[in-house]
Amino acid sequence: MKTSDKIGKKIRILDAADERQYMIGENYEVYEKQGAPIGAMTFHYHNFYEIIYVLEGEYSSMLETRTYHMKKGDFLLINQNVMHKYHYVEKKHDSSKRIILWVTPKLLAELSGGDMDFCACFQSGSCAYHFPIYYEELLQGYLLRLAMTELVETKQPGAKLVLDRGYLTLFFTYLNILCTKKEYMFAREELVTHPLVELVVSYIDEHMEEKISLDCLAEHVHMSKYHFLRKFKELTGMTVHAFVVNKWLIRACEALREGASVAESWQRTGFSEYTSYLRNFREKFGVSPGKYRELYPEER
Repeated sequence: MKTSDKIGKKIRILDAADERQYMIGENYEVYEKQGAPIGAMTFHYHNFYEIIYVLEGEYSSMLETRTYHMKKGDFLLINQNVMHKYHYVEKKHDSSKRIILWVTPKLLAELSGGDMDFCACFQSGSCAYHFPIYYEELLQGYLLRLAMTELVETKQPGAKLVLDRGYLTLFFTYLNILCTKKEYMFAREELVTHPLVELVVSYIDEHMEEKISLDCLAEHVHMSKYHFLRKFKELTGMTVHAFVVNKWLIRACEALREGASVAESWQRTGFSEYTSYLRNFREKFGVSPGKYRELYPEER
């Protein structure tokens, strides 16, 4: 990770070639990313929230069944455990600059107060917004301050941490208020839906605890198996089998965080064998389901 001197302040820069999709910080990370990403070309997901704000140029992301084409000033809110990826558009994103914010549900719960739930903006019914210039610049200012590596006024690390919590509180207060306004949501012409992926997702959700075969999915979408496999990979960057397995793992994680036992979390998926579930879970998350349950107990 590099830094950039912007108006006398050091800003964290994440290289476009950096494929990291996990947090190093305990509760949040903020950095600027420039140019068209080389990584994030296939579907992935996190157990934390992500916000992308376009500083300059254009940027596109696909969230499960929709692609959002963003321009300067737009915000994209990605809920935890939502499959998403960067959507490449030739020559469109070379000059793109954006601020990326990763934040955990735990921290947002701590910062929330009164009747305001800071996680609500991620479940508001829309993912992409453009706000009036006054509010956009206000939110941009908080993000840029959060992306600073140090304060100009003092070198005390404790002061930076305190101010960051203040900026996060202000940012999410305004964001949650603004996200309730339908007039700020993306219009239909600014996004592209993908009916094939929608059909696949709806089928998996309806048959989550069953073994799902390629033949069943191909029949459901009324395509030959060969054409279906090729088209799905072209759209998502992921094989159908890998997509199904990841949807099962997302459901297992949700069950564990709701307090289910490891055996119960397996039963809520379509893995036919317990050993297959354990192996795939460990390969994906680097820990066993039991350990994952210990690490993320806050939603129980």
